[in-house]
Amino acid sequence: MPATNHDPHTWREIAHTVAIGARIQRRKARGKSTKALEKRAEEIRLKAEAREAGRRK
Repeated sequence: MPATNHDPHTWREIAHTVAIGARIQRRKARGKSTKALEKRAEEIRLKAEAREAGRRK
């Protein structure tokens, strides 16, 4: 179930994405690659949008 009517993400997905964002910022500060973490955050977003699009049909 989405967190709000305007957002396709569940509360768990939101929390996970925020945690990934924090990890990305720490890695960027250390000069390390963040590509894998950014890919995972994108996968979460796409999965949520696909789920909600399927529900609307």
